[in-house]
Amino acid sequence: MKAVILGKNGGRHTVMLQEALTARGVNAPCLPITRLTARPGRDPLATLAGKGPEDRSLAEADVVFVRCVPGGSLEQVIYRLDILHNLVLAGKWVVNPPTAIERGVDKYLALGLLAKEGLPVPATVVTERVDEALAAFAELGGDVVVKPLFGAEGRGMTRVQDPDVAYRVFRALELGGYVYYLQEYMEHDNEDIRLFVIGGEVVAAMRRQGTTWKTNISVGAKGVAFTPDRELADMAVRAAAAVGADYAGVDVLVCNGEYRLIEVNSIPAWAGLREATGIDAGAALVDYVLARSG
Repeated sequence: MKAVILGKNGGRHTVMLQEALTARGVNAPCLPITRLTARPGRDPLATLAGKGPEDRSLAEADVVFVRCVPGGSLEQVIYRLDILHNLVLAGKWVVNPPTAIERGVDKYLALGLLAKEGLPVPATVVTERVDEALAAFAELGGDVVVKPLFGAEGRGMTRVQDPDVAYRVFRALELGGYVYYLQEYMEHDNEDIRLFVIGGEVVAAMRRQGTTWKTNISVGAKGVAFTPDRELADMAVRAAAAVGADYAGVDVLVCNGEYRLIEVNSIPAWAGLREATGIDAGAALVDYVLARSG
């Protein structure tokens, strides 16, 4: 098998993935997606800028692992995802597929897919209108989490509990032309559960214990190994399937003894999970891909 990683050279998870592949006899160069030049209908389909058409890394790859699709202008983001779509059209196995990445990064779309599958999700209101956002603040109990529609690692999330603060926050968002994505705040003892799904199976899970209501490892939460019950594992597998992901990090809150699916991450990290559980989900992902490619 020949592989390529689209990611950040030297990035922690890129390096972990390369090490896992190398240990299994697969060399996988890392190409930053922002440096690719595409040639629709020609061979090779896309090359690394500065190397020219003689660079056949992507053309010869059987599998393309996607570890990073950076933000940018609307055109830049669409172009980067279009590269992934065209790789799929060229017969490459893109992990995760671009459709799964698009669904996972879009909180509103992902939540709609989860709800369609009958999975439990928080009460949520999404709107472009500031008056509707203020009404939703009251509708959701006057204690909400305001999230960016696109975002990761807890960045940009704000808890709002006061009507005057809500007014100022929503007016500020209005100036930037943002969409209001509001969810009811659920008491969760500053904990949530991250489940890592690969190929329709939960391979590892942890409780993330935060010092605040945010439970992301990136903002200081501590991971503790956790064994999910059958109900929770089934929910995580169904959530990953709902967005079409080969692998995913599924986040769940426990509120008053009930599960609520919060997010499905289609480019999930696993370094914190490995530290908490001893399980290398990146290596498990490589084994899964090799088994299916064999």
